[in-house]
Amino acid sequence: MGEVVEKITLVNAIDAGMARRGVIKEADVRQVTVDALVDTGAGPLVITEALRLQLGLEIEKEDEVHLAGDIPLKCTKAELVDIHWEDRYTSSRPIVFPKGHETLLGVIPLEDMDLLVNPVDRCLQGVHGAKWLHMVRSASIRSVMNN
Repeated sequence: MGEVVEKITLVNAIDAGMARRGVIKEADVRQVTVDALVDTGAGPLVITEALRLQLGLEIEKEDEVHLAGDIPLKCTKAELVDIHWEDRYTSSRPIVFPKGHETLLGVIPLEDMDLLVNPVDRCLQGVHGAKWLHMVRSASIRSVMNN
């Protein structure tokens, strides 16, 4: 299939919330657009330490992840970041690789943005075409409809 790399914009979610509340100016919201390797073998968003510092994200906790081949790696989990791809967005607490050199966009944010990898064109596309659908389990819908 080959690699799929897409431009995404990462936004410090705490900054964005403070700007919505008028605590800081919109221009003060820290954000950066990066090339992200779409990694369907990874679950979360993975960023570099340099990117964490650029976005001003605090470390929430230390964690251990397992790389391919079940190789453990100590890393950290950072504060919430908003992920934007074209007209879609989601929020995630990224894993920060201590010596990483690329951003990885895993399947959890892809699923939340209703995206899949098109292996022929080597790009992302909407699971449901241009329409962004949020899927909810039918049992949940029945309980909402009956109230």
